[in-house]
Amino acid sequence: MSDIKLLYNPSCSKCRVALDTLQEHELQPEVLEYLSTPLTESQLRDLLAILDDDPADLVRKDRNFTELGLNAEDYVEVDPIVKLLVAHPILMQRPIAIQGNRAFIARTPQRVQTLL
Repeated sequence: MSDIKLLYNPSCSKCRVALDTLQEHELQPEVLEYLSTPLTESQLRDLLAILDDDPADLVRKDRNFTELGLNAEDYVEVDPIVKLLVAHPILMQRPIAIQGNRAFIARTPQRVQTLL
């Protein structure tokens, strides 16, 4: 086990690549399947407080977002983002790597490499 937590969706290829990359370097992150156990409002606020990325980037603007009739301009501030992700955890960007007092969206292999 390492001091890395990975907010993870097993159906997501980017999540699987991130986990595989860490494991190839003998790192065993704590894997948190956030769809099985969604983050609470408090946990989301804590995550946003340490997120290196823009808070708006935590929201996936994908087909689900569009089908809900949402507008990206409404989700740039912490409070609306938290409310949205509590109600619709599937809209959270992934994977999210957390190490100490730092969190970031680890969608690219280059971002994952910063943990090695």
